[in-house]
Amino acid sequence: MTGQHSLPRTRHEHLLRQVELHGSVSAADVATQLGVSQVTVRRDIVELEKAGKLARVHGGAIAVGAPAVPQAARTNVGVVVPGSVSHYPQIVRGMDAASHGVRTRVVLATSQYREDLEQRQVERLIEIGVAGIVFAPTMRSRTEAELAEWVRTIPVPVVFLERRLESTALAVYDSARTDHERGAELAVEHLSLLGHGSVGLALFDRTPTAPLIRDGHRAAVARLGLADAPSVALPKGGDGESDPLDDSLIAFLEACRDTGTDAALVHTDVHAARLVELAMDRGIRVPDDLAVVAFDDDTAGLAMVPLTSVTPPGRDLGQEAMRILTERIAAPDSAARHITMLPRLTVRESCGAVS
Repeated sequence: MTGQHSLPRTRHEHLLRQVELHGSVSAADVATQLGVSQVTVRRDIVELEKAGKLARVHGGAIAVGAPAVPQAARTNVGVVVPGSVSHYPQIVRGMDAASHGVRTRVVLATSQYREDLEQRQVERLIEIGVAGIVFAPTMRSRTEAELAEWVRTIPVPVVFLERRLESTALAVYDSARTDHERGAELAVEHLSLLGHGSVGLALFDRTPTAPLIRDGHRAAVARLGLADAPSVALPKGGDGESDPLDDSLIAFLEACRDTGTDAALVHTDVHAARLVELAMDRGIRVPDDLAVVAFDDDTAGLAMVPLTSVTPPGRDLGQEAMRILTERIAAPDSAARHITMLPRLTVRESCGAVS
């Protein structure tokens, strides 16, 4: 970027605002956000440090008065998520980055989508003395009422993460989530603007995100008046000669070809990358014959054809969840906050919008 972001005053205001919001700031992140070099940002940090407005640390800056070297954390906070790969690592990194400015330590535990393990992980975190928990619960085999009954027994504040929880019993808890429905709408709208009259949908149905993407896809198709298109629920992949995931993706490609559907939204980016490979094997060119938008952006840019993707606000969402939790710990009786953050569309080659 050029223009106003190249002005020192604008950059200084942005740096100070980020430190005010999050307690710390990364020079690399600010350089990306403002479209300038890290050298420029580091020079700005030096100037602001000389003015006494922030403190320089390795890789960025922290608020004045925050410890410049690692010290014993004042507070442990727990994080329980389904896994440490795909989608959640960026969120956890955002929480960890925000934790330094408020003197907390993030303790991570995973549930592997198992309710028994999830409950044990929460119990372990409480046993080691965490002051609060950020929690992405497993919802495969229990109702929200059952979840609420258990969460009421947790003796520390809980912030729900990446879950659209609608029951009144759960509405009293804080939450932070990505607007996955709107993310799906962004993808369909983009493909429609590129001239596609129908948009197929392939969903990895084993995740809590899948129903939200389906809702967003359905809403956009109806609003834009698009034609019906193939839709498939993708299974888990196998290790044998016959892979049910590949079989489902191949069937989806054939259905798109048979119905004249030349655009698709595919969840996740890993599945979208595999779809592109299978399409290439069959002489289907991406994006010429089939435009593809992936949902999630963990490895989308590394696909055979770099994938346009719905990019969740992972790091920012993690920072927001940490802010909500620390404020809840400090003020237990304040009103519940439900924060929804929008994803963005990262345009690459697979949709045909770039040369």
